Amino acid sequence: MRKKIKVFFDLETTGLDSRKNGIHQIAGIVEVNDSVVETFDLKVRPNPDKIIEEAALNVGGVTKEQVLAYPEMRTIYKKLVTMLAKYIDKFNRRDKAWLVGYNNRAFDDPFLRAWFEQNGDSYFGSWFWSDSLDVMSLSSEYLQDVRANMPNFKLMSVAKRLGIVVDESKLHDGGYDVWLTREIYLIVTYRDLL
Repeated sequence: MRKKIKVFFDLETTGLDSRKNGIHQIAGIVEVNDSVVETFDLKVRPNPDKIIEEAALNVGGVTKEQVLAYPEMRTIYKKLVTMLAKYIDKFNRRDKAWLVGYNNRAFDDPFLRAWFEQNGDSYFGSWFWSDSLDVMSLSSEYLQDVRANMPNFKLMSVAKRLGIVVDESKLHDGGYDVWLTREIYLIVTYRDLL
């Protein structure tokens, strides 16, 4: 049986545009064959060529001074790929991970791909399958009968609708958001019943 690798992940960024803003937190949970094998929560100094928007930092509850004191991005990049290399042989085109996130296809995936490129790695596709799994989309089908009665389809609202207890004070921290994302994924893919 071929190993199945998923990297649940969440990013905190310095704005909404992956072309002009950067990343200041990368958090994740690595699964191999549906078992958690590792978690990570990396704080990273944003790319100095990218714009830091105060409004984006306020959402994450951090200051510009804090994010500028984080380890520089090349150090964190090396740490991340060293961890990934424990599970993925980037030289084997059949050995990759699925990225799994909440609204990641529209938001997090482009930021992460751009960040790899900013670190001189244009082989993002050697690590990850191009068809990432978006828990927001998976939740849409699962909740289609009640969607019209929900105030919105943000991570917190979906989690609460599924009966997950949400600590609102921890929202917009990558580590907490990725945990919520995985909990939602387990429910909407019926893996919580296994």
